[in-house]
Amino acid sequence: MKKHKSPRFVSNLTRNTLALIMAGGRGERLKQLTKWRAKPAVPFGGKFRIIDFPLSNCINSGIRRIGVITQYKAHSLILHIQKGWGHLRGEFGEFLELLPAQQRIEPSWYSGTADSIYQNLDIIRSHSPDHVLILAGDHIYKMDYGAMLAKHVEDDADVTVGCIEVSIEEASSLGVMDVDKSQRIKKFTEKPDNPTPIPGKTDEALCSMGIYIFNTDLLFELLIRDADTMDSSHDFGKDILPYVINKYRVFAYPFTKSNSSIQAYWRDVGTVDAFWEANLELISVTPELNLYDDEWPIWTNQEQLPPAKFIFDNNKRRGTALDSMVSGGCIISGAKVKHSLLFSNVSVNDYTKVDSSVVLPDVTIGKNCRIYHAVIDKGCDIPDGTIIGQDEEQDRKRFYVSEKGVVLVTPDMLGQVIHHVR
Repeated sequence: MKKHKSPRFVSNLTRNTLALIMAGGRGERLKQLTKWRAKPAVPFGGKFRIIDFPLSNCINSGIRRIGVITQYKAHSLILHIQKGWGHLRGEFGEFLELLPAQQRIEPSWYSGTADSIYQNLDIIRSHSPDHVLILAGDHIYKMDYGAMLAKHVEDDADVTVGCIEVSIEEASSLGVMDVDKSQRIKKFTEKPDNPTPIPGKTDEALCSMGIYIFNTDLLFELLIRDADTMDSSHDFGKDILPYVINKYRVFAYPFTKSNSSIQAYWRDVGTVDAFWEANLELISVTPELNLYDDEWPIWTNQEQLPPAKFIFDNNKRRGTALDSMVSGGCIISGAKVKHSLLFSNVSVNDYTKVDSSVVLPDVTIGKNCRIYHAVIDKGCDIPDGTIIGQDEEQDRKRFYVSEKGVVLVTPDMLGQVIHHVR
């Protein structure tokens, strides 16, 4: 195990690390929420987008050399990054580069997570990083990557994989690891039908977070070998990690709270139900994810909006929001909002009730509406008298209804064409 004495040990590591965020996924399980946007561009938490969380983790960890790899319907993602993440200073060696699929090496789009890195090898090489930190762009969490880099070096590791403990049921959709007492990975299986439980725990498995640290020279070697392997699917979980485990020093890095063995907050908001639940968790008195944390802020594109406004106060109509989060630019006009999260620029009009719902930006909800257990997509104009979430049979005729009964409403479902395709 390598020892270190320099007080700048971690800062030197982060300064010489290149972070690559894979943000090109379709996110098909989010249904129509990702019809016109990549999953990392989906709004979350009242004013953010999912991509803001790994980006903020990089900045807060001291990693300021970042590439964002895009592919699927990336326009809104690119605009968001250009507007909200242009503050890095090139004269200090800082940058945030957008790396769209552009057929740099092969006449094809990215064919897998490993291929998306491989097709940018010349760009990575030009930055000469000591380590490459590879991140998924579609999870909600706070994490100090500096601590993970330090452990990677202390273990004299070739590869380190961020990991979490999840239920056996959830583990079948993730990469499952077996580790020894030193956290060295002995086996890695991508999306197994029968996940191997953690020793001593029959109901939980140790799974990959999609966070990897590679020594740069080894990463180049592995990606070139994988590109030359005809039957490879060019995926880190399916191809790279199973190959590397028996030949190199590959360690798991448990994701826990600082100075604790308790697992930290991490959410894969990959389904409509998970997205709805994770947003509404934020309105609890002491949510696991603290958005009011000055020590670890989440950065984003900060729109210049007026404060939220609540108008009318009489027995017939009263603008109120109870047990809710209401973002800037919202107007609650003689309506009642309860146990809900409203993003920026939402208008809720007279005599309407919104309960247990997530309302994305730029939505107008008309008069005398009843909205329950719903996710209302950005730009929807809900007509007067609309009832959502009270009659599942009727909801299924017009909208998408999840396994747990959450109703997803998009402009397309309402016949409102806001995306023009020629």
